[in-house]
Amino acid sequence: MNDNYLTVTALTKYMKRKVDMDPHLKNIWLRGEISNFKHHSRGHMYMTIKDNQAKVQAVMFAGNNRNMKFRPENGMNVLIKGEISVYEAHGQYQLYIQQMEPDGIGALYLAFEQLKEKLHSEGLFDEIHKKQIPAYPEHIGVITSPTGAAVRDIITTIKRRYPVVSVTVIPVLVQGPHAAVSIKNAIESANDKNLFDTLIIGRGGGSIEELWSFNEEIVARAIFDSEIPVISAVGHETDSTISDFTADLRAPTPTGAAELAVPSQLELRDKINTIRKTLTRDINREIGNNKHYLARILQSYAFRYPEQLVRQKELELDSYVEKLERGIIKRNQENESNFTHLFRRLTSQHPAKQLEQAKSNLYKSVKQQNNSMAQIIERNAVRLENNMDKLTLVNPLEIMKRGFALPYTQDGEIIKTVKKVKHDDVITVNLSDGNLSCRVLTIEEDAT
Repeated sequence: MNDNYLTVTALTKYMKRKVDMDPHLKNIWLRGEISNFKHHSRGHMYMTIKDNQAKVQAVMFAGNNRNMKFRPENGMNVLIKGEISVYEAHGQYQLYIQQMEPDGIGALYLAFEQLKEKLHSEGLFDEIHKKQIPAYPEHIGVITSPTGAAVRDIITTIKRRYPVVSVTVIPVLVQGPHAAVSIKNAIESANDKNLFDTLIIGRGGGSIEELWSFNEEIVARAIFDSEIPVISAVGHETDSTISDFTADLRAPTPTGAAELAVPSQLELRDKINTIRKTLTRDINREIGNNKHYLARILQSYAFRYPEQLVRQKELELDSYVEKLERGIIKRNQENESNFTHLFRRLTSQHPAKQLEQAKSNLYKSVKQQNNSMAQIIERNAVRLENNMDKLTLVNPLEIMKRGFALPYTQDGEIIKTVKKVKHDDVITVNLSDGNLSCRVLTIEEDAT
C-alpha cells in the first residue's frame, strides 16, 4: 500500500518530463505585459508575463538577451518566443524566453530612444561640449567605407570647394556586428596621430538596421571624447542617429558634411575681390584726400612767402623772449620776497630767539609774582597785627597785669563761684608774675 505514494520530487520530475515531451510547448509565441522585472548580476533576466486574467513566471538567460536592442521595463508590452518547462525546485511551470521584442514598436527604435535618453541625461548632447569646426582646415580625416558612394561624394565636394586642404580616408566597416568597434577604433586612432583638424564620420543612406552601427553607445562616446571636432554625416537628411546628436556638427548628407567642413573657393574669391575693391576704393579716397590736403598746403602762406613768414616768426619769437625774461625777473622777485618773508619768520622762530623771549617772559612773571607775594604778605601782616591787638585785649595774662588773678582748686579747675570751695581748702592763685598757695579762711557769698 505504501508503494503507491509518490514523493514530491518524483511527481515534479514526472510533470517536467510530460511538459518537455509536448511539442506544442516547445515553440510558444506569447503576447503579454512585463512585471516584476529583475536583471540579475550574472546577466539573467527574471520577470512575470501577464494579461488581464493570468500570469506566468519567465526567465531569459544571459546568452539569449545579450544581443537585445532594447532594455525591458515593467509595464512594457512584448512579443515573446520561448518554451514551457517545469522548474522542479518550486514545482511550477515556467516560461523560458528565447527571443523578445516590443509589441507595437520596433526593438531597434526602442533601443535608439532608450540610449538617446540615457546619453542626453548624461549631458553628451549639450551645446556646451560642442567644439568649433575650423573655418580653414588643413587636413581632414574621413572615417567611412572606402568603397561606398559617400566617400567619393565627400572627396569630390572637398576638392571642388577647397582644393588646398589635405584629405585622408580612414577605412572602417559601416554596418554589421563589428562596425561599431571599427568606427570607435578609427576615431581613437585619428586622435592619437594628431594629424587632423577635422573629422567627418558617416556613410550613405540605408535602413535603420544598416545605419545601426552609428547608434551604438561605444561610437557615441568615442565621438564625445574626441579632441578633434567631428562632423556626423550618416544617411539622408531624414535619418537621425545617436552620432548626429553627439557630434560637434550634424550634416544632412555626406555631401553636406563636405560643404560644412571647408569653405568654397568661389565664395572666398568673391570675398577677396570684394575686399580688394573696398581696399582700393578706400586707398584711392585716402590718396585723393591727401592730394587735396597737399594742394592746400602748397597754396598756403608758409609755402608761398617763406621768408616773410620766417621774419614774422622771428618777431614773434623776440616778443616771446621778452615776455619770458620779464616773467623770469618777476618770478625771481616774487621768490626773493617770499624767501625774505620766510627767513624773517624762521629767524623769529629761531630757538635762541625763543629762549631769550622765554627768559624775558619768565623774569616778568617772577617779578610780577614777587610783587604779588609782597602785597599779600603786607596785607596779612596788617591783618595779623590787628588780630594780635584783639587777642591781647582778651588775653588773661594781660588782664592779670592790670591787677587781676586766677584762682584754681587743687585739681586745677578755675574757681568761678564760692560754691567750688569750702572752709580751710587750699587753693592756688595765679598772678601775672607768679603763683600763691592760699587757705580759705572765710567764705562770703553775695546776697544776690
